[in-house]
Amino acid sequence: MIGPLLRVAASAAAARSLRNAAHDAATRAMLAMGAALAVGVGVVCLTYAAYILLARNLDPAAAWGILGAFWGLAGLLYFAVAKRRRG
Repeated sequence: MIGPLLRVAASAAAARSLRNAAHDAATRAMLAMGAALAVGVGVVCLTYAAYILLARNLDPAAAWGILGAFWGLAGLLYFAVAKRRRG
């Protein structure tokens, strides 16, 4: 008599736990996407600001060359660190 009631209560608790886990996963995914968007916007804004400052003293082609070299070195550093972490 009490067995079916316990099964219903256990399944309800399991469903609640599953819903909470799904909500947590969705929240973390949205936070990660928001952080990635913020980093991307920050990179674009800071790159443009650096270009403006460099273009005042140099010609625009040299300013873009310096920025390209900077981001190229940053990318190489990122890949070197990522490869080192993977083993």
